[in-house]
Amino acid sequence: MGTDTAMGTAMGTAMDFTGRAVLVTGGTRGIGFAIAEAFLAAGAEVVVCGRAEPAALPGAGGRTARFVAADVRDAAAAAELVERTAGLLGRLDVLVNNAGGSPSADAATVSPRFVARVVDLNLLAPFHVAQPANRVMQDQEGGGSIVNIGSVAAHDPQPGIAAYSAAKAGLLALTRALALEWSPKVRVNHITTGLVRTEAAAQVYGEDGGAAVAGVIPMGRMAVPADVAGACLYLASGLSSYVTGADIAVHGGGEFPARYVVTRTPTA
Repeated sequence: MGTDTAMGTAMGTAMDFTGRAVLVTGGTRGIGFAIAEAFLAAGAEVVVCGRAEPAALPGAGGRTARFVAADVRDAAAAAELVERTAGLLGRLDVLVNNAGGSPSADAATVSPRFVARVVDLNLLAPFHVAQPANRVMQDQEGGGSIVNIGSVAAHDPQPGIAAYSAAKAGLLALTRALALEWSPKVRVNHITTGLVRTEAAAQVYGEDGGAAVAGVIPMGRMAVPADVAGACLYLASGLSSYVTGADIAVHGGGEFPARYVVTRTPTA
């Protein structure tokens, strides 16, 4: 958090977030839920947000995340979210911009309203939250770390997600731009996620539970939310004190080229 070489000592161990304050957008389910639990397990105090409070909040280490209702697509609501988080926790050391996603849609017929909402959630909302978070972090000792959760779609678009791919490509560019402007006190990094096995996404991967999909990934399996959470811990910790503007790929090596998949001989 920041570039101070003493930060690792100040934090105790590199992955000890005791006394640190973390905000995870979209932290009430899926990947965001796992990210929030990982920070709690590492000793942090955590706030998660969503449009409606869930039945269960992330919990670990005998502590539970706090919930603040917010629609981060609205700039005023995003600013209030950051203000309330800093007020509840006394500071803000880490922001994980995790809220995002989009249903599949045909680019030839999709409505302008749909496109605008996808861009609002996946590109504009992260900026709306990051801007006030940066103001808090710049004014506190130790600065802070912002982690934007992106998608492999930014690098390798697939049919049906044109607006989402464009928004995620914009998020990657935004990450690099903010890293330039907000360094050295605030680091801004990006995680490119690949196929992640979550309850919400299970139906997308086929009736075999994703076995066939896993076969095209070099690591031989889809990611689980904890894989993304681990990368967040690294990017928010003293281990990455000289890392900013980076794009960390958490996609198991990507996917084998189609030509290889259709021509390879299965092994016994």
